[in-house]
Amino acid sequence: MRKHVLVGLGAIFATALVIAVTGQVFAQAPPFETRKITDRVYLYRFGFHQAIFVVTPDGVIATDPIGLFSAQAVPTYLAEIRKVTQAPIKYVVYSHHHYDHIAGGKPFKDLGATFIAHRNAKAHLEKLKHPNVVIPDLTVDNLHVIELGGVRMELHYVGRNHSDNMLVMLIPQDKLIFVVDFIPIGGVLFRNLPDGFIPDWFDSLDRVLAMDWDRMIPGHPDAGGRLGTKDDVRAVKEYMTDLSDAVRQAAAQGKCWDRAMQEVKLPKYEKWANYNQFLPGNVERFCSYWGRGF
Repeated sequence: MRKHVLVGLGAIFATALVIAVTGQVFAQAPPFETRKITDRVYLYRFGFHQAIFVVTPDGVIATDPIGLFSAQAVPTYLAEIRKVTQAPIKYVVYSHHHYDHIAGGKPFKDLGATFIAHRNAKAHLEKLKHPNVVIPDLTVDNLHVIELGGVRMELHYVGRNHSDNMLVMLIPQDKLIFVVDFIPIGGVLFRNLPDGFIPDWFDSLDRVLAMDWDRMIPGHPDAGGRLGTKDDVRAVKEYMTDLSDAVRQAAAQGKCWDRAMQEVKLPKYEKWANYNQFLPGNVERFCSYWGRGF
């Protein structure tokens, strides 16, 4: 049975907080939440971003610090881990190099954690030199395995999608994966898929479907905060296929970009989060592919 722990930031609980990031809204939501998902895996949410941490007798494997938007996010993350265990934090794993998920990790580094990311992520971060992002110590190619305290975490590179350095994190004992940004649950993809790769994204979805898992923790929650299933992955692939087909037809009619962005509609998905806000941008990205070849 899952245990749910809801905690807050003192006086902030006295008022209702509405979190509205990338168009999805959580009314009356506390600013952060920690949920026990399995005997060893915990979900940490701050605002509209989520990470996981894995607790073992020999130490903790943490993921994305999510400290870009609030100075409280990382101290709260560390405090939440310490409510569960006093074991050392051995590793911090980056899902990918985008700052909204990985900024703010220095307090973990100060505790001696080893930072891990895909090799492409390290290359980007070394060029960008963001002052609030810890450069990874270890890099991953296609697969890296962390064995700690009897727990196995597999870091899988499934190809280019929302970035060229996304890692999918699998805990085989629990048939649980942590997937960030490129597989939303019940929502349209973000804006015009910045830093995204078409058609590689489709291959990434197939590789995730081929893995052995039952539940998926997303990097951003849906409005109900539920975990995903393989049906959610199939739904994203179906959406992207329908979008691609519609935009390909519009491109053949010379409608890319502006007319297609105005005219292409996918009513099958109109109840998905961010449909009105982000569909035109999604169309724009596929127009670039089908209409201009990039």
